[in-house]
Amino acid sequence: MPLPGGLWWLLCCRRGFTLLHRDYGDGELSGDGDEDEDEETFELRTPSPAGGGRGPLDVTLTQPVRSGPVSNRLQSWEETWSLIPEKGLLEDDPDVVVKGWLYREPRGGGARPWLSPRRAWFVLTRDSLDQFSSSGKGARRLGSLVLTSLCSVTGPERRPKETGLWSVTVSGRKHSVRLCSPRQAEAERWGAALREVIASKAPLETPTQLLLRDIQESCGDPEAVALIYLRNPILRHTSGALYAPLLPLPYGVSAPGPGYAPLREEAVRLFLALQALEGARRPGPLMQGVLQTCRDLPALQDELFLQLAKQTSGPAGPPGLPATQDPAALRYWQLLTCMSCTFRPGGAVRGHLLGHLERTERALPDSEMAEYARFIRKALGRTRGRELVPSLAEISALSQRQELLCTVHCPGAGACPVAIDSHTTAGEVARELVGRLGLARSRNAFALYEQRGAQERALAGGTLVADVLTRFEKAAQCPGFGAARYDVLELSTEPGGGAPQKLCLGLGAKAMSLSRPGEPEPIHCVSYGHVAACQLIGPHTLALRVGESQLLLQSPQVDEIMQLVNAYLANPSPERPCSSPCPRSQDLPDNSPPSQHPGLDEPQGQSGCLGQLQD
Repeated sequence: MPLPGGLWWLLCCRRGFTLLHRDYGDGELSGDGDEDEDEETFELRTPSPAGGGRGPLDVTLTQPVRSGPVSNRLQSWEETWSLIPEKGLLEDDPDVVVKGWLYREPRGGGARPWLSPRRAWFVLTRDSLDQFSSSGKGARRLGSLVLTSLCSVTGPERRPKETGLWSVTVSGRKHSVRLCSPRQAEAERWGAALREVIASKAPLETPTQLLLRDIQESCGDPEAVALIYLRNPILRHTSGALYAPLLPLPYGVSAPGPGYAPLREEAVRLFLALQALEGARRPGPLMQGVLQTCRDLPALQDELFLQLAKQTSGPAGPPGLPATQDPAALRYWQLLTCMSCTFRPGGAVRGHLLGHLERTERALPDSEMAEYARFIRKALGRTRGRELVPSLAEISALSQRQELLCTVHCPGAGACPVAIDSHTTAGEVARELVGRLGLARSRNAFALYEQRGAQERALAGGTLVADVLTRFEKAAQCPGFGAARYDVLELSTEPGGGAPQKLCLGLGAKAMSLSRPGEPEPIHCVSYGHVAACQLIGPHTLALRVGESQLLLQSPQVDEIMQLVNAYLANPSPERPCSSPCPRSQDLPDNSPPSQHPGLDEPQGQSGCLGQLQD
C-alpha cells in the first residue's frame, strides 16, 4: 500500500538525517529522559580503507562553537537513535552474543540510592548493547549503546547491602550503564562477554591522528604541510579551551590514585595547566606538577607531547611569528624541553614532534625557539625511563638549556663540583672524578654514594644522578623540624576550580602548614585554635573548616592525619613550643619578585659523595 506523499517525504528526511549523523559519536543508552549535552570537540572514526581515495588535505577540523539555542543542536537521545539501524528483537539473530533479564541502575542512582533498579531484557550483539521492554517478538527497544574500542567495562562488584546485587558497568562517551544481577556468575558472564566484544572492535582514530598521518605523508612538500596547518586550527596554538583529548583515550577509566579524574578528563585538565603557564609568576612547581601527572598516568604522556607541539606551533602555523615575540610563549618550549628529558614519545607522536622541531629550525634558524628545538631533538635521542620527575633545580636548568651543577664530596679531597645533565649516570660521574683525582691507575674500584643523614647507599653505575637529586629535594621540601609531614592534594571548593594542587601538610605542635614542594615558606599556616572541624567526607578526602573557609585534602593517610589533628584539637597547649615558626597570617601572599628571565631561579644545594670499593 503506497504511503501518503507527506508521510513518505518525512520518512525520507529521517533516513537522510540518520546517514548524515552516523559518525557523530559512539552512541549512548537512551530512553531515560536525559538532559541535553554539548557535543565533544573531536569525534572518532575507523581508518579509511585502502584505496579509498582520501587525499592528504581532505580532513578539516575546527573547534566547536558553543552557541545557539539548545533546540538547534542534536539531542542526546536523537543522536543515539540515529546511530542504530531500525531493528526489532530477533530471536534467531546470529550476531547475538548473550541475552537475558537484568536490572539496570537508573542514571544518578549512586547519588540517589532510594531509586530501585529497573528490570529489562538486554541483548548483547557484536555492535551494541540493546535494552528492550520484554523478551517477546515486537518488543519495544528502550535504548542502545554502540560498542567501540574505547568503551570500557568494570566489575562485577557487589552493590550496597540494601540491594545485594552484583553490577557490571559499561562506559561510553557520555554515559555509563550499570547492569545488575542477583547472581555473581551471571554478572561475570555478562562482563566477560562485553569485554570480548569490545576487544574485537577495530581501533578508532581521532581526526588529529589522521592529520598527523597526512602531515607525515606530505613531509616532502612544505607547501602541502603549511596548507594542512592553515585548514586545521586544532594543530595550531590556541587560547581557547580543549574539550576532548587529541588522542583516543578509553571512556570512563578511572585514573589510579586519589585526586585523579578519568583519563579523558585529566587530558583536558593538562591543557588548562599548560595555558596557566603563560601567566604564572613561578612556573617551576606548575611544570613539576604536570610532569608528575604524566609520570603517574603514562597514558597521558603522548597526549601532552601533542598538546605542546600544538601550542608551540604559533597561531598562524609553525613556527608562528607572534609566538617568537611573546616571552610567555617560551614557557611551552621550556616544558617541552623538560618532557623530552623525562619521557619518550610513542612512534607516531615522536615522528610528528621531530618534524615539528625540524620545521621550526628551518624557519627561524637564529631564534631562541630554534635553540630549544635543537636541544629537544638531542635530548629525545638520549632519554630513557626516569625514576622520578625532574627536581625544581633541574627544571630551572633545563628551562635555560643549561647543565645542572651538583657537589660530590670526596674522601680527603674536599668537595668537587660536577656539571651534569638529565642523562648523566652515576658511573660517568665516578669515572670523571677518578680522572680528576689522578686515580686512573688505582687497582681499587670507585662508586658514587648517596648520603642522607647517617645513611649511605652505593649507586648502581646506570643510575641517573638527576633522579638522586630529585630524591634529595623531596626529602629538604616541607619546613618545620619535628613536624609530621604528609603529601596531600588540595581540592578546589569552587565548581570547575581546576586540577588538584600537590602540597605538603605539616602538623606541628601548635599549628599546621601547607607548602608547595621545594618552597621554603608555607602558603597556609593555621593554628589549631582556628580549626573548627576536621572530618572525613570520602575514602581519601579530609575536610578542615577554618573560620569561614574550608580546605579539602586528599591523601591515602587521611585516617592518620585526622587522628593527629583531633588529638591536637582535644588537648591544646599554648605553652608548647612551636616546632616551626609560622607567620600569623593564614594565607601568605607571594611577595617574591618576578623573574627577569623566562627561566626559573631556584636554589640547588644537592650533594653526594664518592666512595671507594675494595676489589
